[in-house]
Amino acid sequence: MINPRTLAAFLHDLVAAALAWILAFLLRFNFDIPHEFAVSAVQSLCWVLPLFGVLFFAFGLYRGLWRFASLSDLQHLIAAIVTGALLTTTAVVFFELGPIPRSVLVLHPLMLALVMGGSRFVYRSWKEHRLYGPAKLRGQPVLVLGAGEAADSLLRELNRSGLWYAVALVDDNPSKIGRRLRGLPVFGPLSTVADVAEKYGVKHVVMALPAAKPSERRRAAEFAAAAGLTVMTMPSYDDLLAGRLSVSSIRRVELEDLLGREAVSLDDAGLHELLTGRVVLVSGAGGSIGSELCRQIAKFQPARLILLDSSEFALYRMDEELAQVFPALQRACWAGDVRDAERVAEILSVEQPAVIFHAAAYKHVPLMEHANAWQAVRTNALGTLTLARTAQQAGVDKFVLISTDKAVNPTNVMGASKRLAERLCRATQAETGTRFITVRFGNVLGSNGSVIPKFREQIARGGPVTVTHPDIVRYFMTIPEAAQLVLQAGWMGQGGEIFVLDMGEPVKIVDLAHDMIRLSGFSEDEIQLEFTGLRPGEKLYEELLADDEATLLTPHPKLRIAKLADSMSGDEFNELLDWLLPGVREVAAVKHGLKRFVPEYTIN
Repeated sequence: MINPRTLAAFLHDLVAAALAWILAFLLRFNFDIPHEFAVSAVQSLCWVLPLFGVLFFAFGLYRGLWRFASLSDLQHLIAAIVTGALLTTTAVVFFELGPIPRSVLVLHPLMLALVMGGSRFVYRSWKEHRLYGPAKLRGQPVLVLGAGEAADSLLRELNRSGLWYAVALVDDNPSKIGRRLRGLPVFGPLSTVADVAEKYGVKHVVMALPAAKPSERRRAAEFAAAAGLTVMTMPSYDDLLAGRLSVSSIRRVELEDLLGREAVSLDDAGLHELLTGRVVLVSGAGGSIGSELCRQIAKFQPARLILLDSSEFALYRMDEELAQVFPALQRACWAGDVRDAERVAEILSVEQPAVIFHAAAYKHVPLMEHANAWQAVRTNALGTLTLARTAQQAGVDKFVLISTDKAVNPTNVMGASKRLAERLCRATQAETGTRFITVRFGNVLGSNGSVIPKFREQIARGGPVTVTHPDIVRYFMTIPEAAQLVLQAGWMGQGGEIFVLDMGEPVKIVDLAHDMIRLSGFSEDEIQLEFTGLRPGEKLYEELLADDEATLLTPHPKLRIAKLADSMSGDEFNELLDWLLPGVREVAAVKHGLKRFVPEYTIN
């Protein structure tokens, strides 16, 4: 059964085809058609209209909605009309269907395109004005930063919104400045956003720069924030391509949006070789890095994904997410501690993983510095050794340890324990069997316990925003980028390597605090900044390489291999085992023991 609206549209187009046919005759004869040609014009409609009617359906003119008529719909319409004109001409020439002037055969498709295309345009304009015209009376004015395709899509959505309406655009491109997009003026460069905002009396801007470099987005946001404007952003470029743009998806810009880096290029073929159709285990699967590794691994369709974590809630939450996003994924959740040799052996015996990504660790520097020091060592070092040796016995192909830049010249227990884990993996590496690979990187944006969520909470409470030291700097990367590079290193590693990720340039924490205050819509008069002093074990700056380390290039531009000379003798390894096994050690004993096995560790 034909939809009533489809039927109405079809009848409209048939009438348009008839009117265009008669109009073509009228234009040919200056509105004074001879009787013979008038009869031919009417009679020929008996076969012209059915022909075009069939073509209208054949070319899918009624699959779209007039209200959302687009260039694609116009192309289908033109194709149907041109095809009809060619068939009409063929019929007239070969079948001699009455006296029909050749000029009519040219005029008719032109008139038909004008009538059908024009009526659709008029209807769409009327409908949008009726539905969305009053939006400006209800919404707030905004500036749009950017004047490209993304901005065009955004303007269409804003026109339908009762929340905001665009008044102008600002762009850096000289060829766009002074032009108009959907009737709105384009100003520039971006440094003039304060003046444009004042001219139009707006207090909000939306960044329509999803494909721009992070540095460009950061620059645009800084101009707007410095002018006291609320900065919002569109969804990602991938979301735009997938058609997931809506006004509801426009949100306040976050610092993570501006600190992001260039997209990681991955060797998909290599990762398929590493992951697809294989059993993969992730320890610490409920944590920031572990959970993202699970998401990334799931995309490569492993035979089975094994989630191991000591937190019941973290396991549950991750399992629920994977079930929703990857319903076909075979998975298993195991609650357990990597220090528990019997539990680890049970899991590996049952699941028989081919690849292990070891992300389970205690990582909070101040918390692990004193009362929890021994727990940090036993989890980060003994836990790693327990899982590594069991993996070797179970015939695991690759074991990837997630390490940290704090393991370089460590000044805290957490960093020293991770450096010890690195040494243990290298010592466990044999000529054959499991290949042990370490990946070392800095801070990730938005991870559990990191500085950015802390700043966000402090701003929400009205401040103050606390920074330990005005000169403290850190390396940052996004969690997805870190996880992707871990996977890439896991494929490239052949055993015994420590991969160092390219972290870019370090960022001053005080600058992050300033940016977050401004992006939250506050001034530093409203949200105070307070320096609290360095915490136990905290460095002013982090290092990715020790003084005696160099790096080797790899085929991937964001991955290097640390060139290490250290090795652990059999006697040292046995001494370390004896030291790790006791259940309790005092803080001072822990730190002195770490110094013995990690000589570069500086006790504070």
